[in-house]
Amino acid sequence: MGRVVVVGVALTVAAAACVFASVVVGRRVRSRRKWRRVLGVLADLEEGCSTPVGRLKQVVDAMAVEMHAGLASEGGSKLKMLLTFVDRLPYGSEKGTYYALDLGGTNFRVLRVQLGGQRSSIMEQHVEKQPIPQHLMSSTSEILFDFIASSLKEFVEREGDGSQTLLTRRRELGFTFSFPVKQTSVSSGILIKWTKLFYIPDMVGREVTECLEQAMSRKGLNMRVAVLVNDTVGTLALGHYHDADTVAAVIIGTGTNACYWERTDAIIKCQGLLTTTGGMVINMEWGNFWSSHLPRTSYDMDLDADSPNQNDQGFEKMISGMYLGEIVRRVLLRMSQESDIFGALPSKLSMPFILSTPMIAAMHEDDSPELTEVARILKDALEIPDVPLKVRKLVVKVCDVVTRRAARLAAAGIVGILKKIGRDGSGGITGGRTRSDVKIRRSVVAIEGGLYTSYTIFREYLHEALSEILGEDIARHVILKVTEDGSGIGAALLAAS
Repeated sequence: MGRVVVVGVALTVAAAACVFASVVVGRRVRSRRKWRRVLGVLADLEEGCSTPVGRLKQVVDAMAVEMHAGLASEGGSKLKMLLTFVDRLPYGSEKGTYYALDLGGTNFRVLRVQLGGQRSSIMEQHVEKQPIPQHLMSSTSEILFDFIASSLKEFVEREGDGSQTLLTRRRELGFTFSFPVKQTSVSSGILIKWTKLFYIPDMVGREVTECLEQAMSRKGLNMRVAVLVNDTVGTLALGHYHDADTVAAVIIGTGTNACYWERTDAIIKCQGLLTTTGGMVINMEWGNFWSSHLPRTSYDMDLDADSPNQNDQGFEKMISGMYLGEIVRRVLLRMSQESDIFGALPSKLSMPFILSTPMIAAMHEDDSPELTEVARILKDALEIPDVPLKVRKLVVKVCDVVTRRAARLAAAGIVGILKKIGRDGSGGITGGRTRSDVKIRRSVVAIEGGLYTSYTIFREYLHEALSEILGEDIARHVILKVTEDGSGIGAALLAAS
């Protein structure tokens, strides 16, 4: 009897062990299946974001074609190719003291620049940055510009130049206004629409310079707006001031845009346009560039559908700092829906724009063995604690795929500009080699924006793609130069020139 009981107990234990083992094995199998689904999401992302050099060259060609079309007729291209009426860039002979205002987002800057009359001779410069109170962004044009004029007046008085500027000698002011404007002259333009959280309806369709000059007059400032430009034009001006081979400027930050120097005879939509220099700066508004060759994913399409400017700024939504963190968030959300890689679905992961691009840059560039910075950001920003190391590595990989695509597309855009103006070396290449009888011209592109200046891996990917597209022999003649405070200082230089 006792032996029967022992055997029964043994059988029961064995059966329980089998059940336990099957449960464990089942869990492992399900876990592996879920992980495979997550890896499938990653593989699809990598394929969708793929930017082989052949595709990049197609983007280059499409950019150049769209530039031609935008210069040929109004509305002929997604690229607006706006005339700036800036037909003279600073060469270094400028002298005197000039002021500038830079309004382009939630902050604005006031600058004072003293020029010494020799190239790169900025004898003195003072820059003051101020936030714009949020309620002013949706107030009235008079309230906004009165605030800006008051800040400018206080700045001038602190700089010790008040007696002359306010009462007697009129000063020239450069105004950087980085919103869509239809330029009517070098110093005037009509606001087309607000962007970047601004919404002041009474300002739309009005003359921008007139609004500022009226406010300055109300505040007793004896100043005249000599130039009205956007941030890319200011960056080009400062780049050219330091280096006469500067032919274009690119902003790669929260938003993105580009401008370049064009021959007036190539601006077909303004036949008969004459300038003393034979050229003019063109504001491309390249954030709106679009081509079927751009590697668009379902995440890009969903982001666009959820945005207030649907079907606009397609290029910007793939390469600028405003959107990279959001694309990464959407991918991670999809992965968490396919599997429980973060445990229960984190509520914060469903919040649009909860992940900023500086956050993904910090995770991407985390070189610690345990990826502690990745763990910290996931915990602090998304409230996801205790993320396994393999999942942290997965997050870094997603950041890498999205960033690499952005940087390589930005490089293709730059080469597109160079191709349009004959600076890509294509006329001097035969069978992949440089012809000895053709001298390749040095071409400098001025660059501003935190995505390029602060995100090391982004910058490295961009340079790598530039060399791949152009070939090393040509690429070494293309120099990308960081131009700090170009949007503001450049406006002061243009006022002087």
